[in-house]
Amino acid sequence: MQRRRLKRVLIGVFATCAVLADAGAAAAQAAASNEQVAITTPPAGSAAWVGDHSLGRALPDPATADAATVAAFFATLTPAQQDRLVQEYPLVVGNLDGAPLHLRYRANAVALTAERDRARAASEDSKLDATDRALAVSRANDCQALLAPGRQILAFDPRGRGLVSEVFGDLATAQRVSVIVPGSDTDLGHFDRSVDPLRSPAGMARALRTEQQRQSPDTRTAVVAWTGYVTPVGLGPDAVTSRLADAGAPRLLRLLDGMRLTSAPVAPPTLICHSYGTVVCGTAAPSLHGATTDMVVLGSPGMGVQNAQDLGTGVHLWATRDPSDWIGDVPYLEVGGLGHGADPTSADFGAEEISSAGASGHVGYFADGTASLHNFAAIALGSYESVSYRTG
Repeated sequence: MQRRRLKRVLIGVFATCAVLADAGAAAAQAAASNEQVAITTPPAGSAAWVGDHSLGRALPDPATADAATVAAFFATLTPAQQDRLVQEYPLVVGNLDGAPLHLRYRANAVALTAERDRARAASEDSKLDATDRALAVSRANDCQALLAPGRQILAFDPRGRGLVSEVFGDLATAQRVSVIVPGSDTDLGHFDRSVDPLRSPAGMARALRTEQQRQSPDTRTAVVAWTGYVTPVGLGPDAVTSRLADAGAPRLLRLLDGMRLTSAPVAPPTLICHSYGTVVCGTAAPSLHGATTDMVVLGSPGMGVQNAQDLGTGVHLWATRDPSDWIGDVPYLEVGGLGHGADPTSADFGAEEISSAGASGHVGYFADGTASLHNFAAIALGSYESVSYRTG
């Protein structure tokens, strides 16, 4: 009984601090939001895929096959066989890390088209109430936007609030690759905002790649905007526990495993992790092995560890938090499974603290002309000598 009471008190403390810091009615409403259901199982169509023996051999199980197994399987297929699998199992192929990139892009276009058409039909269904029809219209519009010519959708899953990831640049030939790992309130409907675009993963990715091209126009770069896990909504209980990060970290690691086989950058992809996304990155970090991965955390509530050493030897950690970011007013502690541990920007944490001069608030780190955006691009390019550090 005392433990449950302590958890309720701590949730209230965390949510209240965040609400006071943000000082808005919308934040207060978000603090009371419901818990989210994590997506940990393969997408729709996986059972039929596993049961398909039409090629005379088993297809790799999406629940258990590693990226190397997937890549080896697709390498044995003829173009006609690949095309059939794309058309019959678009959600499976589109989410299989290790599958050829061009097939994933095609498969996700098929899946997005099907989801758009389903949503359009729902929007005209008189048996649904007005709210559900309006949500269907929004879902159809979101899918249609992602079907625009030139968009490269690396993953799409319509379950729940919707998961989506997109590539900016040529991932197959990029010399330098970055992965944006976003925080709360990111999903299909908030993946690419036309208003205040730098609040969205796609907007962040575009800004980062533009800055990379400005700093090093001759370097081939690609940026992945990765909304591949179910994020917390608002400032409720999910935001102060690691439950969704624990479910998201293996999905991030599978993405990276697949990219090792389908891209060939000169260094491991740089992980740029924002807000609750830093908890996901902190959870995944001990499983990163081989060449050192640059990991940049910004606006972090903590990474689930007490210092950078706890992240393992496979990470070079960089951290920043602008003084105007309200996340700095949230308690940096972990008690009874609530909270995310120490402040990554504290002097004794062990990260290299970089400047975010010019940024404003919790979502201003990718604004043009900020030191933070310059630094993110420089780190991703391996231009460490041009990184500026926080002073004072």
